Amino acid sequence: MSAKQLLDQYRPMVEAALAESLPSGSETPSRLREAMQYSLMAGGKRLRPILVLLATEACGEHPSAALPAACAIEMVHTYSLIHDDLPAMDDDELRRGQPTSHVVFGDAMAILAGDALLTRAFEILASEVSEKTAAAECCRVLAAAAGSEGMVGGQVADLQASDAAPDDLEEPIRLLDAIHLRKTGRLLACSLELGAIVAGADDDIRRQLGHFGQQIGLAFQVADDLLDVVGDASRTGKAGGRDAELGKWTYPALVGVEESRDMAARYIAGACEALAPLGDTATPLVTLAGFIIERDH
Repeated sequence: MSAKQLLDQYRPMVEAALAESLPSGSETPSRLREAMQYSLMAGGKRLRPILVLLATEACGEHPSAALPAACAIEMVHTYSLIHDDLPAMDDDELRRGQPTSHVVFGDAMAILAGDALLTRAFEILASEVSEKTAAAECCRVLAAAAGSEGMVGGQVADLQASDAAPDDLEEPIRLLDAIHLRKTGRLLACSLELGAIVAGADDDIRRQLGHFGQQIGLAFQVADDLLDVVGDASRTGKAGGRDAELGKWTYPALVGVEESRDMAARYIAGACEALAPLGDTATPLVTLAGFIIERDH
């Protein structure tokens, strides 16, 4: 099965679960719910939630058991995109081919919609993961991946790096890797680990899946940087050249386009090696890893 077929197979399951996961009670202001829905249901690859489902399946459990965890990781990812797009951050006006949340709803409502998605993610994990020890562990792992030592810390480091000159450092690539292991890799690794937790996998398998996630996270970021340089805006759904405008460090800027492509391929190879203990059950994950560097959006 190709990566496209895999994504097409699992995406409808994820989309249906996400639609059901939005708050429906009368206490949620309608405008807030509208803003949450606007960004959460805007489409996209749904890579992170599908990785959750595939990890659960690779560990011997039916993927439907991991749908609450899949929804939670996508909510955290969506919140991060809403906040990244704000004028105080990357100041982007397009996301997934449509106006960004703050353009449609204003800065304040966009911030609050992101906040609401972040907190809803933990509510879902705590209340809908059936085994409560697993639910608590899922909450811990997601919080660590998303917080100051994970995604948020990586975002801060990324902002700070924009103020420095790569030529002033001996190993700027190592610093860039460290940034993106937190900013991108931690949440992707968390996706795999959440799936393993739901399936009751042992610590060794969790570590291997986490390593796989970190490596594809680096490859994903390299591919993103390349798409910002050579991608088609009609496919990526956002304007190209934004990284250069913002003075961000990127892999193509530091080592060039061709070396960046080679780096991404090496990261994918390292990721797939980590899946050897899972045998054939990891084949869908290997297939999806290839999509990371072949994608055009």
